[in-house]
Formats: sequence, C-alpha cells, structure tokens
Amino acid sequence: HVWIDPDTFEVGYRTIGNEKPRGICGSGIVDAVAELLKAGLIDSSGRFNTEIESPRLRRNEGSLEFVIAWREETSNKSDITVTQNDIREIQLAKAAIYTGASILMRHMKIRTKDVKRVYLAGAFGNYVDPQNAKVIGMYPDVPLERVEFVGNTAGSGARMALLSTESREAAVEIAKRIGYVELGADSKFQEEFLKATYLPHRELKRFPSVMQFLKRIKPPNLD
Repeated sequence: HVWIDPDTFEVGYRTIGNEKPRGICGSGIVDAVAELLKAGLIDSSGRFNTEIESPRLRRNEGSLEFVIAWREETSNKSDITVTQNDIREIQLAKAAIYTGASILMRHMKIRTKDVKRVYLAGAFGNYVDPQNAKVIGMYPDVPLERVEFVGNTAGSGARMALLSTESREAAVEIAKRIGYVELGADSKFQEEFLKATYLPHRELKRFPSVMQFLKRIKPPNLD
C-alpha cells in the first residue's frame, strides 16, 4: 500500500512481509495513482502537474516520474518510481474494467444506485484498497459498504461443484439464464472506453462521492 501527504508530497508505504521495497505490486500501483490524483500531482487526464516543485517529481530521459522510494530505502538499491507510462497503463486497465461494467449495466437497464453489491475477486481483489480503486474509477461509484472481497471465486466454485450435487445443479441453472454481451461490438464501447480513461472519469458527475477527494485536482483539458 502507498499513501502520499498532499502538503509535503512525502510518501509512506507498507510492503508484503514488511520487507524493504523492491518494486510495486498491483494493489500498490492502484494506491499510488489514486494518491497522486488526490494530492494534485496528476490531473484527471493522468498527466503530471509540472507546476509542482518536489524532489520526488523529476524528469528522467525526457519523461516525468514520481519517486515512491529512494534507493537508500530499497532492497535492490534502485529508486522505485511511478512513470507517466505506468499511469497510462493503469488508465487503460481500469477503463476496460469500468467500461465492461457500465455496458452490462446499460444492457440490463441498471443504474449505479441500483447496484446492491460489488464483488472483488481473485488475489488482487483481496488486497486492493476499495476506496482508492473507486477514486481512479475502476468500478461504479457505489457505497463502500456494498463492496465485498470474495477471494479466489473460481477455485471456490470448482470445489463446490466437485463436492456438491446441489451446487452443480445450481450452476447449470444459472448458466441457462446467462446472456453473452460482446463488449467490443457494442456501438458505445469506444466512446465509453475513452471517457473511462480519465481519472476517475471524463464525466465527473458519475463519481459524486469521489469528488470530495479531488479538491486539488485540475479540470482536464477537453479540447
């Protein structure tokens, strides 16, 4: 996990096993991008704010980067940084997740306020900070109490199907009711995806609860 002081831009972090850091894991990079956004170090387009003066914000080979941990702190004696390209990669990944959810919700005629539960699965889902994931726009702006971590659902489901006839029968019935939506073929996919690359979204009204965290953010240049 990573956190950034919005006044001094100093960084705190917690590592796996409380060891010296040697890189950034998935939950760490989600935290880092969200914290950069909340501190005003990047704007909603994902660009670094060049007006900020901090030794942690520097130019390396023509591109800006932000230092999470100095080489003196790390196990491999190399600075750990978040680059502009790192931020772009997170923007693309989270945009794909959000776009999938939003298109499925539109097909089902479900609004954000209608969503009763958001399940975060897999190892990544066990450790990602749900607030920071929402700050960058990874999933719709639902209350945090509706977000549930469910771990390795694929493995759990496989065990249930192997051990329980009732679970297998339930799975068969659920499968009969499932419809398939080809996201890439949706007429709104490209438009929705591009809007979702912004942090948290180009249409900020979709994330009313997130806006309280973004007091320092510059509005994106939409020209």
